[in-house]
Amino acid sequence: MSNHTGHGHHHDGNHGHGHEHGGAHGNHQDPSDLDWGVMGPLLEQNAELSSEQYREAAGWVAGLPDAPKVRRILDIGSGPGVISCLLAEAFPDAEVVAVDGTPALLERTRDRAGRLGIGDRVTTLHADVPAGLAGLGQADLIWAGNTLHHMGDQRSVLAGFAALLNPGGTVALVEGGLQPRQLPRDLGFGRPGLEARMEAAHAEAFEEMRAVLPDATRENEDWAALFAAVGLTPQGTRSFLLDLPAPLGDVARDHVVAEFTRRRDGLGDRLDAEDLAALDRLLDPEDPAGLRRRPDTYLLMARTVHLGRRA
Repeated sequence: MSNHTGHGHHHDGNHGHGHEHGGAHGNHQDPSDLDWGVMGPLLEQNAELSSEQYREAAGWVAGLPDAPKVRRILDIGSGPGVISCLLAEAFPDAEVVAVDGTPALLERTRDRAGRLGIGDRVTTLHADVPAGLAGLGQADLIWAGNTLHHMGDQRSVLAGFAALLNPGGTVALVEGGLQPRQLPRDLGFGRPGLEARMEAAHAEAFEEMRAVLPDATRENEDWAALFAAVGLTPQGTRSFLLDLPAPLGDVARDHVVAEFTRRRDGLGDRLDAEDLAALDRLLDPEDPAGLRRRPDTYLLMARTVHLGRRA
């Protein structure tokens, strides 16, 4: 699963959006152009920032009533493995297979699992999805974090997930949620509402990304209905909040600066000159009103998890 930093790989990404997976909101570049040696540590840091959200989500899945024993988990689009390791923590009797199409990120997963002492339960598998779905083997839980929307025919890929489930197994989709907010509506300069306009520009870029995917097919993204259409029984939907109030600590502030830097690069041709000037001020480390110095920078976002179970 070689996806861009905001969609897939748990890059933190949250399409609205980690990563992350697990990243960037708006710059839908070809993953072959990315320097994963540079991106890997950033993706890992971003996913760690959201680890409590994912820990709560994994705990919810683990506590589902009448769920069968989970022995094998596929983490599809696993990126640097932060979520894979959290899943291993939530399901202590399970093998977690981190599935990704980027070798450098799989290496980070192995390193992380080794440091945590769970290298015997967290393994990696180099595979592209959907082409490599059939070779992933059966599972009791399939976790797909901000991955499915990178598939042109989402219904077909979801059906492929369903076919890999053992009886009673569950698909957990991290899709939707709320785009992050980091700044007040009125920054004190430029036009108020900068983040809302950036989100609208991101939505346009996202639709353009989906339109050129192989087998691109429009779907009403009613995940419960799509679960039912592929033979799964909807098991509920929950959203998990990341709420880091102002003033931010260094790690979270670094994350926000990195996000705005990527948005400035990825959305530059979609914003007007006034908004670009405001972004440049925000990214100026010497500007008292910039992201590095302003005391009102915060981080608020939600990730939504949808569950479907095989009978």
